[in-house]
Amino acid sequence: MNYDAKIDATGGEEDSSFNPLVAGDEDRASTRRMWILGAIGLVLLIGLWFVLHSKDAPPPSDAAAQVPVVTVIAPGRGTIAGEISATGTVGARRDMPVGSVGEGGQIVEVRVEPGQWVRQGQVLAVIDRSVQSQQELGLGASVRVAEADARLAQANLERGQKLVGRGFISKADIDRLTATRDAAQARVGLARAQLGEQRARIGRLSIVAPADGLLLSRQVEPGQVVSGGNTPLFRIAKGGEMEMLARLTEQDLAALSPGVSASVTPVGSTKALTGQVWQISPIIDPQTRQGTVRIALAYAPELRPGGFANARIASGTVVAPILPESALLSDTKGSYVYTVGKNEKIERRDIKTGAITDHGVVVLEGLSGSERVVLRAGAFLSVGETVKAKAAPKS
Repeated sequence: MNYDAKIDATGGEEDSSFNPLVAGDEDRASTRRMWILGAIGLVLLIGLWFVLHSKDAPPPSDAAAQVPVVTVIAPGRGTIAGEISATGTVGARRDMPVGSVGEGGQIVEVRVEPGQWVRQGQVLAVIDRSVQSQQELGLGASVRVAEADARLAQANLERGQKLVGRGFISKADIDRLTATRDAAQARVGLARAQLGEQRARIGRLSIVAPADGLLLSRQVEPGQVVSGGNTPLFRIAKGGEMEMLARLTEQDLAALSPGVSASVTPVGSTKALTGQVWQISPIIDPQTRQGTVRIALAYAPELRPGGFANARIASGTVVAPILPESALLSDTKGSYVYTVGKNEKIERRDIKTGAITDHGVVVLEGLSGSERVVLRAGAFLSVGETVKAKAAPKS
């Protein structure tokens, strides 16, 4: 069938030639023209926007206006009370272990509890003495027997002395009677010494406090069998006095001397207790390179032997610059600050810091006090950068 013929508007057939390839090319060309026209319109719109907003663009600025402004301070030098911070343990200044000094035995009574104050000579515990008491009675009887023998010997000697003048006994007999009397008196002394020794042994069966103080611990109960030796049954803080053992470096030890004051705050408490350095270790631990400072403290309920505490020890006065913490920076090399030097350029100064006071951080090394130190925002600066320095207002 031939499709070259087509119907015209009047209804008759008309021969024509229809090519689909040509129609497709015309559609693609039309689409390209639309894209080109759209791109041209977009470019015109962008250009128009720039023309309309060109009046709002800021005027070009000169290089001087781009220089950052930094606030600086001249710290000067001030006198600061030197202070060393340390931590350590609390203990009794004179820790007195108390044990059985006799032959020992079974505990029949314990009369004290930890935390109580005891007096010198006060009985802390009693050891069974039933056997020793019977021995005491036997030795007492021996004393009485010896005393009776001594009285008899003295009476015989006195009678003999009356008869020797009449010639009834000889001088040799008097010497024998005298010797008998002396031996009897010696036996009295021996018996009395043995009785005294036994009473002393019995007395040592009572465990007593060697001095006034605070009872720290009790390691014995009734019924327990103890023996004489080095095993402590009680521990007493003599006079209730305590101390803090603070570990310090060699440098800090060199800045201290006995008698300086210290403030000690036990862990878990906000109460600061006043103490005094009474002993500085004469040796340094070769492993830690530290020594011990012993701070004497009066008794306080907050102090518990074995606990930790913080100490602030006075170490004289220091004349040095003081900077606010905002001026300090740190990196792997240590602490440093930025200063504004010649030609208004940033310079780095490595420093060594000391104590932290209410006014700031003490700078021990690195600054003379006359420099212009960047007060804040130092982390955004770099060495050699040009800045405009502005003095901080005086407070």
